[in-house]
Amino acid sequence: MIQSTLPRTARRTRARRASRILLALAAMPALLGVDLPDAAAASPLGVTAQARPGATADRVGALFAGGLDGGHFCTAAVVHSEGRDVIATAAHCLEDPDTTVFAPGYRDGEAPYGVWKLTGVYIAAGWTDGRDPDDDIAFATVAPADGAPGGAVEDLVGGFPVAVEQPDDARVTVIGYPRTQETPLRCANTTTLLTGTQRRIDCPDLTGGTSGSPWLVGGALAGVLGGYEGGGSVPEVSYSAVLGDEAVELYRQARS
Repeated sequence: MIQSTLPRTARRTRARRASRILLALAAMPALLGVDLPDAAAASPLGVTAQARPGATADRVGALFAGGLDGGHFCTAAVVHSEGRDVIATAAHCLEDPDTTVFAPGYRDGEAPYGVWKLTGVYIAAGWTDGRDPDDDIAFATVAPADGAPGGAVEDLVGGFPVAVEQPDDARVTVIGYPRTQETPLRCANTTTLLTGTQRRIDCPDLTGGTSGSPWLVGGALAGVLGGYEGGGSVPEVSYSAVLGDEAVELYRQARS
């Protein structure tokens, strides 16, 4: 297993730039305009329901211990990269990367796009050294494993662009897999800042297993469920670390 750790900076400050940075070919409408959660008919804000099958939900998958028989314990999502092989999740979901596999579009015991093994993990030193909740985001590269077709995962399901510098009250859509369910859930709501480095959303029923779920703003990944209290101590309130310079550097390492 190849693993990369980003050195920890002396003190993190939230960099606010005059214009929001959108990474991963944000100028390409093909990535931002296809089956976006916010563009489709959906439940009212703050209501959690099953995520409909389709291009957006299929980019999200469950993380399993060893294989589909090992039970899913976290969520991850495919993000755009040059190698077309990168997923994003919470750092606390990758404690055993050698035995963790990813099943995009998983539903009802079936992995329609196969199972993918992790080939590289990118985690900030702030997490590995001290489990800093502001560093509870990670990226990993994947390759075909059991039942997966050849090629790259992004060629099959597409990949979310990665966005930073979102407004404090951004409208976020979360898609994730509770451990007790075999289909993903979806909830959208307006977010608030808990601190300058942690974002909060009020959505019911996002229980254990939804850690690592993508937080989507306008179809781009702007965070993952995790961070403060491991993502939340009650199912009605969830958190994500605000994507900062260290997360951007991890993403650049993984995607290249």
